[in-house]
Amino acid sequence: MAGTNRFSDVGVILARGFLGGVFVYASLDKIAHPDALAEIIFNYKILPDVLINLAAMTLPWVELLAGLTLISGRATAASAAILTGLTLAFSVAISYNLARGLDFHCGCFTTSPSAARAGWYTLGLELVLMLVGGICLIAAGRRQAASVPPSRA
Repeated sequence: MAGTNRFSDVGVILARGFLGGVFVYASLDKIAHPDALAEIIFNYKILPDVLINLAAMTLPWVELLAGLTLISGRATAASAAILTGLTLAFSVAISYNLARGLDFHCGCFTTSPSAARAGWYTLGLELVLMLVGGICLIAAGRRQAASVPPSRA
């Protein structure tokens, strides 16, 4: 049983590193090019115009900080929840635009206008990230539950 726990601990650390690393990497180009990110967000045709610049300025920093926090092992439940929530929001936005037949660039990893257009494979990637986020959330919940001493009645 101890070997199984060590194996699962390593798996959770790898999942946290993977998910956190993906979001850290994804944030870097967006932080460097907020104007291009604002254009990408505008092209989704979902947010009101007054929120586009705010989203372009804050979203990459949230991705970076939550990713670094998840990798570090601190506040794993909160950072996993934030990243999983972002992945869910991105999945909904991508699905919505694919269903509407829009030709758009997701802005997932680069703000370059020459990047590949979003497609069903993009949604598949988001769903994989959501699954990894779920694993991180479950593991963080179990870790918190194990660290809480039983109450005395």
